[in-house]
Amino acid sequence: MAISNKEIVKALKLMGQLMELHEENPFKVKSISNAAYKLGKYSEILSEKSTAELSAIDGVGKSVAAKIEELINTQKIEELETLISQTPEGVIDMLSIKGLGPKKIQIIWKSLEIETVGELYYACIENRLVEAKGFGLKTQEEVKKLIEFNFSNKGSILLSNALALDLELNSLLAKINPQIKLESTGELARNCEVITKLEFIAPEKYKGEIESLLSDENIFTNNELQIHVHYYTDENYFSIKFKLDSATEHLNKLSTINSSLIEKIPNVSDIEIYQQLGIAYIPVMMREGLNEIDYAKEDQLRTLIQNEDLKGSLHNHSTWSDGIHSLEDMANYCAELGYQYLGICDHSKSAFYANGLSEERVFAQHREIEKLNAKNPNFFIFKGIESDILNDGSLDYADDVLKTFDFIVASVHSNLKMDEEKANKRLLKAIENPYTTMLGHPTGRLLLARKGYPINHALIIDACAANNVAIEINANPLRLDLDWRWVDYALNKGVYLSINPDAHKKEGYHDMKYGVMVAQKGSLSKEFCLNAFDKEQLANYFNSKK
Repeated sequence: MAISNKEIVKALKLMGQLMELHEENPFKVKSISNAAYKLGKYSEILSEKSTAELSAIDGVGKSVAAKIEELINTQKIEELETLISQTPEGVIDMLSIKGLGPKKIQIIWKSLEIETVGELYYACIENRLVEAKGFGLKTQEEVKKLIEFNFSNKGSILLSNALALDLELNSLLAKINPQIKLESTGELARNCEVITKLEFIAPEKYKGEIESLLSDENIFTNNELQIHVHYYTDENYFSIKFKLDSATEHLNKLSTINSSLIEKIPNVSDIEIYQQLGIAYIPVMMREGLNEIDYAKEDQLRTLIQNEDLKGSLHNHSTWSDGIHSLEDMANYCAELGYQYLGICDHSKSAFYANGLSEERVFAQHREIEKLNAKNPNFFIFKGIESDILNDGSLDYADDVLKTFDFIVASVHSNLKMDEEKANKRLLKAIENPYTTMLGHPTGRLLLARKGYPINHALIIDACAANNVAIEINANPLRLDLDWRWVDYALNKGVYLSINPDAHKKEGYHDMKYGVMVAQKGSLSKEFCLNAFDKEQLANYFNSKK
């Protein structure tokens, strides 16, 4: 079986971490780590490349190419295997804790002789981590919180990965018997951003074949994830599906309307069940027990946005900053997908780590955009920037530069360790800046990796309403931020939302579907989605902000 790009990057990243952990040559460490970073953005299939072709890839070179070739041919890298054998398994586990790098782990391991995540957590509770060089009470508390967050996520996967597993399972089953089809239910059917249990329903008659496949421990790499198949007959399909599709809280609220009906759900379609309850039909993805039933009682459920409602893609990056495709390539692919426009939002100058644009480069990019727009009158590129919200809440260009953009996405990328008061103050100042068009990924969270800084969502959304600032639903499956639970509140305040892929390569546009899925979950309609506007409407909206 051919090894994937993801597996290659994972092996190189681990190798770089272990080399740093064992204090090997820093130049060699940097070479391996840089190659892993560069290849993480590489879109072509590495296993199909020759050694010479691998060597020619930016950031790789002959030495790393040889290791990749070894991995492709033998499924392992001997040098990596040696490093792994020299490192306790628990220490390697620590490397997966976001925010705890090799240098700190090296101190924990060698100075405190701690070799497991559990021992490290206990040391934090015992206030022992402060004994190590470079660790104080604040750092100890941060490590403790990181471990707690890591523990809480064990056995969970992202929505995007769950959808991929769904396809993989059904593909494997189709090879056994083309008649078998697993139908997703539970959290996956409800478009939950993180899946803790992968649930399906299937006909009882196929139970033996399905259970035989699921008993194979090698079908998935994530052994922590629960996979549960519920079996049905023609006599109970609808009743089983309705119960599994609905969150417990949703069923509990329905019970207050008709407890006997929900206690013994009839085997009729879900449309008929809601009719018997005397309320409007509630789509599966909304059945969470929040306020959807109140809206259904009044027949005020919104018409949910669909993928085909989106007219363009805003918040995207190109090779001008840290993207891997040129501005023209990004625009052409966006047009091929049927969109009317592209909003390019490369990083601003403070994002030096992402090749952020100096003022001179901003104006050079604008000249390229003007040439591309003249070249293709049927597609339009809006001049945007993802402007860093600096520590004091200001944006990182002077007003005479900010006013040259069609729109500005303001985002926090640095100094993320803020308390709620600091985070609120910082965001509020950025929102009140007259040049801010949109607030990007409001909490900075990375699902299953970084909790994000705490904010008062109501306060921030109210400020966006008062200042006519839109809010992003970042469609990257690691972010999905704004959280869907706050979509309804934003809409009731009259705040426009924008489903943005934050694409750093052409393929990133396809993440839009995940943004739509959680937007539907939050009840977003196309009328309040900024990039459901056509090109002329959006241009007018941007101009109204100036």
